[in-house]
Amino acid sequence: MAKYEQIIETIFAEKYKPGQLRFTFSRDELILASEKLGFERVRNLGDIPYSFRFRSELPESIQKTAPIGAEWIILGAGIGQYQFRVASPGKINPTPHLRPIKVPDSTPEIVRYYAPGTDEQALLTRARYNRLVDIFTGITCYSVQNHLRTTVSDIGQVEVDEIYVGINKRGAHFVIPCQAKSPGDKLGIAQVMPDIALCEERYPIAICKPIGLQFISDNGVAMLELAVGDEDDLLKLHIVEEKHYEFVPRNQISSDELRSLMDNEP
Repeated sequence: MAKYEQIIETIFAEKYKPGQLRFTFSRDELILASEKLGFERVRNLGDIPYSFRFRSELPESIQKTAPIGAEWIILGAGIGQYQFRVASPGKINPTPHLRPIKVPDSTPEIVRYYAPGTDEQALLTRARYNRLVDIFTGITCYSVQNHLRTTVSDIGQVEVDEIYVGINKRGAHFVIPCQAKSPGDKLGIAQVMPDIALCEERYPIAICKPIGLQFISDNGVAMLELAVGDEDDLLKLHIVEEKHYEFVPRNQISSDELRSLMDNEP
């Protein structure tokens, strides 16, 4: 990773001007920076910006130039084109200590046997069997595609963990791109923005509701509806709604708990 850091630092140092909140760079500039540093050409050049978009933090030498309370992120800006932008914040964690909602675990035992753990695949699988997207949104939802990799105009390559479509009681249609994260990872604007752009391009008459999911324990899941704002060129990642759920055996939900929920219903 040290090689990637040096390459991205070189590009940033050559293009950044104090006070800027965004600027672009190209895949060709990745080649020039690599040659300037005396490195052998990286076979997969796109992996350099990809790693800092989704896997790794940008170097401190870059982040220290961001305004207080903000951070630099990298976005796609077209085929072979990328953009540094300032966001506040660029990544978020679920709210700690939020009271979980108990959900009777409907995951088949054989599925849990062969798909244990808390990785992204296990999260998407358990969310699907337990209809968590329906419960969270209050919409009847159906999974139509997972691990979609495609291209979007003015962005380039986009990857979506899972896409649901849904319908509410008034008949309105929704498209729900889901971003799944393992424990320790952060939900990021760099994935939410492309998810929204994909939905606007591919599903223009459906209401887009981006959702982030993350395991917070072996049987606990945080779900957040996310939105992106742009204020004076400063990107902002907003939490529209957040709920935490806990998968439990049905005998761990008492009659008293259910009665208390009945009392709180309008």
